[in-house]
Amino acid sequence: MDEAPHPTGVVEPRDKAALEVERIRQDFPMLHRRMNGLPLVYLDNAATSQKPQAMIERLRSLYAEEYAKVEEGHSLSQHATKVFEEVRAKVARLIHAAEPREIIFTRGCTEALNLISRAFERSRLGPGDEVLITLAEHASNFIPWQMACEDSGATLKAVPVTPSGELDLERFEQLLGPRTRIVAVSHVSNVTGTIYPVKRITEMAHARGIPVLVDGAQAVPHLPVDVRDIGCDFYAGSGHKMGGPSSVGFLYGIASKLEELPVADGGSTMAETVSLEKIQPKPLPHKYEAGEPCFGEAVAWGPAIDYWMDLGMERIAAYEKELTAYATGKLLAIPGVRVLGAETERISVLSFTVQGVPPKELEKELDRRGIAVRAGELDAEPLLKALGTDMAVRASFLFYNTREEADALAEAVAELARLH
Repeated sequence: MDEAPHPTGVVEPRDKAALEVERIRQDFPMLHRRMNGLPLVYLDNAATSQKPQAMIERLRSLYAEEYAKVEEGHSLSQHATKVFEEVRAKVARLIHAAEPREIIFTRGCTEALNLISRAFERSRLGPGDEVLITLAEHASNFIPWQMACEDSGATLKAVPVTPSGELDLERFEQLLGPRTRIVAVSHVSNVTGTIYPVKRITEMAHARGIPVLVDGAQAVPHLPVDVRDIGCDFYAGSGHKMGGPSSVGFLYGIASKLEELPVADGGSTMAETVSLEKIQPKPLPHKYEAGEPCFGEAVAWGPAIDYWMDLGMERIAAYEKELTAYATGKLLAIPGVRVLGAETERISVLSFTVQGVPPKELEKELDRRGIAVRAGELDAEPLLKALGTDMAVRASFLFYNTREEADALAEAVAELARLH
């Protein structure tokens, strides 16, 4: 069939100079909203990113002109399958996977992490076995392994963090044992923005024959990711944090490792043959894509991936590190403010407390000033407790944020700190 025209989502090529942030902001409609009568300062990117116009237009054109079920015989479905698989190949290039079939589309990073935990529970975990995570994990890489251990009789162990929020690698090495069946660790902390040494962690685990799963939800939108350089067996990522629609993400797995594991979910599209005696799953990647896939969301994510890659992941990382360091310095200059975590190797995320001001109250007051942040337990209660607090306020940045927005945050926090 003739392909329907749609926006490419690729911004004009640029040289290696600094990002043109003010021009970039024109491509994100939500950034021009007013909240409570004031210009929106959107600093909740760790939860979800705002969306480029090219993605929004692609979503509209897909449902208006191209929608059909993938993996069927008629022309519309053949076209749907083609554009779906093109985005799979883009994700493979984004993270430097060896081949597209190593990319499993999911509804988000959480579903990807659950998929691996279910597969391991079915085939690798039993009484006496161990799963090793860290106290720095987001709930999405904590709860699935708790559930898997409870149901299988395995034991969940956690690597402690230092007072500055870094992983205790010496203790990590000690906890790797003969019954450790998998290591699951975050690439970037959703609380402190700390970049964890996942390549070194993978090397240490692989030296003992232990597979590694990396939660890349906070990494993929913000820095270059090369899964083959990291060496991990599995890597989970989010699309909605990278300009895509809600409910899209992926699981990467080395093909041979995914082929060894059992299916995690059953349903239409994942089975080659079905009988009362046996289910024969399809080859990768469809073995793990049971039911209607996140077709529309994945295809619409494609232009956002183009946008990020055109800007350059190295340039994005450099800009966001500099902006986060600037904002951190501004907040640290305010009496009574404590920024959680180490100051080195932080990207895109900073969490803080203000003496005498409850985090949820601070969140509410900042919201009244048009500043969107997130406060509370941040889906990371064990890490917050290890850092000496129950709750915190989190400001998280993306390449479309500015120093002026960091100044607005600091000025508002300083005012609220004075009032208390």
